Parts: sequence; C-alpha cells; structure tokens
Amino acid sequence: MLQQLSTEELPKVEKEILDFINTCTTHEELKQSMCYSVEAGGKRIRPLIILATVQAFRKELTLPVYQTAGALEMIHTYSLIHDDLPAMDNDDLRRGKPTNHKVFGEALAILAGDALLTGAFQLVSETTLNPSESVLLIQLLAKAAGSSGMVAGQAGDMAAEKHHVPLDKLKAIHRGKTGALLTFAFVAGGILADQTEYVIDLLEKLGEHIGLAFQIRDDLLDVVGTTEMLGKQIGQDEKSDKSTYPALLGLSGAKQALIDELAQAEATVQQLTEATDFQPKLFEELLTLFALEND
Repeated sequence: MLQQLSTEELPKVEKEILDFINTCTTHEELKQSMCYSVEAGGKRIRPLIILATVQAFRKELTLPVYQTAGALEMIHTYSLIHDDLPAMDNDDLRRGKPTNHKVFGEALAILAGDALLTGAFQLVSETTLNPSESVLLIQLLAKAAGSSGMVAGQAGDMAAEKHHVPLDKLKAIHRGKTGALLTFAFVAGGILADQTEYVIDLLEKLGEHIGLAFQIRDDLLDVVGTTEMLGKQIGQDEKSDKSTYPALLGLSGAKQALIDELAQAEATVQQLTEATDFQPKLFEELLTLFALEND
C-alpha cells in the first residue's frame, strides 16, 4: 500500500511543486537553482506521511492534499539547501549530487532556499480549502518551520557542537530540528482528513515519537551507514563534534533508544485504532521506514 502511494501519488506532489516554481518564479537562474534541489530526489518522507495519513482515514487524495504535501517538501528542501552551506554543515554532497551552493554559488543557494520557504506558504494559501482550514495549516506550518520549531532546533544543534549536552536537552533540540516538520505531516494529514481534536492530538503524539526515531536513526547511520546508502558524506557528525545519540549513549544505547521510540509510536497507533476507523496497515508500514535495519 505504501509502495503504491510512493510510485503513483508522490509524483503528483512533485508536479505541484514544479508547476508552482515554474509559474511563480520570474528569475530564470533562481528557478533552475530551486528546481535542482527539488528534483534531486529523496524518499519524500514528509509528503508521504501526509498522503498516508489522509488515506489511512479512508479519505480521497485531492488537489489541496497534494499542494499541502508539496508545500511541506518545499520547506524541507529549503532547510537542506541552507543546512549544507559552509556557514552551517559545509557539505559537498546531498542525495548523491553536488549540493546546491556547489553548483549555483552560495548567494543563489541562499536565495533559492528563501524562495522555497516563502513559496510554500503561498502555495497553501492558494488551495481551494476553506479559509479557516488553510489559515490553520499555514499557522501550524509556520510554527513547525520557524523559531519555535525547526529553526530553533537548528540553532540548538549548532550551539551544541563541541559540547556533550544531556539527553533531555538533546531530545528538545531534535524535537525542533527534525521532529517539528514530521509532526506537522501527521497533524496536517489529520486536518485534511477532517478528524476530531482528540485524534489530532494522538497524531501529534505519534509525530513526536517518529521525529525522535528519525533523528536517532539518522545519527546512527552517520556512524554505521555508507555514502552510497545515504547519498551524502558520512562521519560528518563526528567531524563537527556534534551532540548525537551515539556520542551520548553509545551505539547500543542509541539503538535501544530508537527501539523505544518506535515502540511508543506503535502504542500510539494502537490508540488511534481504538479511537477511530482507519487503516492501521498504512501506519504500520510507515513505522518500518524508521527502523534502522530498513536501510
């Protein structure tokens, strides 16, 4: 089921992104830079979560769903462009290709990221959703992406370099840096599927566990993965002396932390199963994407 979503529905999300960029971008080289990173590929985990969540509640995948999923992926792509910059993680490789600033220069890469970020909110605002729903999605997306979400997490991550922060602080950093956009994906899917406040709260809880699991897995793969597997250079966390789960807990401790977060996510899926009528198989398949052995 999830594979079918990936092969048949995710291309529709990418089409909405590229159509928006080509229609709304007036500077040709800026357009090329934006499209370069969007077309670089990736698993599209965040839009996939939105699609899977809507479909799990047996709702139709409509144009506003694809557009909201596209807006989220635009913000994720902007964050990768900026994260790779010399002032941040200084990476040369992303998804197996040279990073945006290596191809287009730092200035245009920054502007491409800026354009993807601001364009995402324009895209959501132009959907045919009712105004209250679109405003809510814009508000939640801004919160997840901004100074109390991803950007705050990024700032905390940079400040923690060359320091060994305690586990509670590390979790707080990654709830923002990685978890905020993933949590938004589950919540947005619930909103687009017209779910109750109680169900939305459960989806938020699920997203928080998945967000931490995703980051722990990412930290582990930077140690035990390969450049070919990840499409980016490995060992960067150790090189930058970053605070990570393996650095703090050791490899076995980090693996156990991943198992624990996924177990709590599974328990939340069970609560959702008891609370509403949806297809738990899709959520169960989603959870397998975050298990270390999956790659």
